[in-house]
Amino acid sequence: MGLFEDMSRFLETRLEEFMRNNPHLELQVLEEQLREQEEDTLKLILELQRKEKQLQDSILSTAQEIQLWHDRVSKAKSANREDLVRAAQEREASLLREGNQFWGQMQGVKERIEKAKELYRQIQVRRREVKAKSVEAEAARAQTKTQTSWDTGWNKSYNRSFSSGADPLDQEFRRWEADEELERLKRNMKR
Repeated sequence: MGLFEDMSRFLETRLEEFMRNNPHLELQVLEEQLREQEEDTLKLILELQRKEKQLQDSILSTAQEIQLWHDRVSKAKSANREDLVRAAQEREASLLREGNQFWGQMQGVKERIEKAKELYRQIQVRRREVKAKSVEAEAARAQTKTQTSWDTGWNKSYNRSFSSGADPLDQEFRRWEADEELERLKRNMKR
């Protein structure tokens, strides 16, 4: 067991180190987790709305039964059938309690729907924030990569072939070309 735990800790440490060294991947993982939470929350909202509809149907059905038994109570009273009056009143009272339970359950479901909708909105906001940070990180990474290739690329060999004198026209063109490359990268990142 000790070897397995050591290996597990080693792998977790390496994974954390890798994620720290590659923050864009960490943002991608976080964005994926948020997307999954968003889907799960949406499923929960839909399920709660189905439950609310079922409870509404139960309340309506119970209300119709209450009305039926209320009418029967009146009918039994008119016919002086006290034995039926009492039994019909008990049934009506029982249905009223059942209807109240359905009503309470429906109110609870409505509250849960509102909380789930708020959670859904929060997840969407957080996901947009992570997406924006991911785009920023990717742009920074691309710029670093471009800068690195610029620093280690053909321009160094070009400088070496030149004598010690600095050519102002050459420097001006290099600045202009670097600015153009940067603008091109920015345009590509916005797509």
